[in-house]
Amino acid sequence: MKVTDNVYALDSTKGNYAYLIFGEEIILIDTGRPGQGKGILNDLKSVGIEPQDVKHILITHHDVDHIGSLAFLQQATGAKIWASKEDIPYIYGEKNRPGIKKLISYIMRVKKPENINLYPEDGKMGDIVVIAAPGHTPGHVCIIYNGVLFAGDLFRTSKGKIAPMKSFMNWNDSVLKESLVKIDNYDFEWICPAHGEPLKRNGQLKELY
Repeated sequence: MKVTDNVYALDSTKGNYAYLIFGEEIILIDTGRPGQGKGILNDLKSVGIEPQDVKHILITHHDVDHIGSLAFLQQATGAKIWASKEDIPYIYGEKNRPGIKKLISYIMRVKKPENINLYPEDGKMGDIVVIAAPGHTPGHVCIIYNGVLFAGDLFRTSKGKIAPMKSFMNWNDSVLKESLVKIDNYDFEWICPAHGEPLKRNGQLKELY
């Protein structure tokens, strides 16, 4: 699904969207659940992108519905993988996810990727800005590109409006609220969540905090 001229929501991951940035370099934002990698490659092919065209995969956070096909896509594309320092140990399996996420990780087994790069300290990656937005996970990030906010799981959308994530899925609710305030101060026109449909920003995010 085309969001803007350079941003696509990948149809094969609807429900836990991964996104494509079709800019100077081809970039994926997140990788869906285990087993969704082939569908993602098919989505890319439908817009004329071969696996080797993907240069970077940016991970918003460690949940299995965001890193589930990371190892598969890393091998298929040869892309550089980027994630936050705080969440990388969970992606590598060096730390156990808390609460219900620990159970989910046992049910949805994820192959471990290799050679994950740390996001730059200043958050700048060409036209992309990576913003630390912890709360849902310790190292959750949001990403802004050309007026589009890739929100990860900082919040979701429902029935054309923004909505909070379920509290039991968050690592720390109070930290998440601080991240909402932080993100609200950035300029962006579009919101692209993992859960829910992309929508235009209407006003502020204050209703969530």
